[in-house]
Amino acid sequence: MSKQELEVVGQDAGCCPGLSAAPLGEDQAADLAKVFKALGDPVRLRLMSMIASRGQGGEVCVCELTPAFDLSQPTISHHLKLLRQAGLIDCERRGTWVYYWVLPGVLDRLAAFLSTTQPAGVTA
Repeated sequence: MSKQELEVVGQDAGCCPGLSAAPLGEDQAADLAKVFKALGDPVRLRLMSMIASRGQGGEVCVCELTPAFDLSQPTISHHLKLLRQAGLIDCERRGTWVYYWVLPGVLDRLAAFLSTTQPAGVTA
């Protein structure tokens, strides 16, 4: 069977909701690329997961993050710095320890971008 004979099944071939429904502008694409690049490393992805697992308003001390990895403390700090620079997390030093948390709305914005469903009020 040639490619010309294939049919799209289970959706309206004229309109597919999701990423293609609203093309990204240059600035938006550059911002998202920075975020996805930061999350593209397995260590940073695990760090983000550990911090996000505390929920909205929850925070994690770096002393809890470092033992979970077979990496040096400076390497963990470097990964955390890249997550901060990408706008995913923030931190605060308290005495000798640094506490990290996910910035409000970051995960919701990523989830909305990755969603294949149309936002409320948008019709095909």
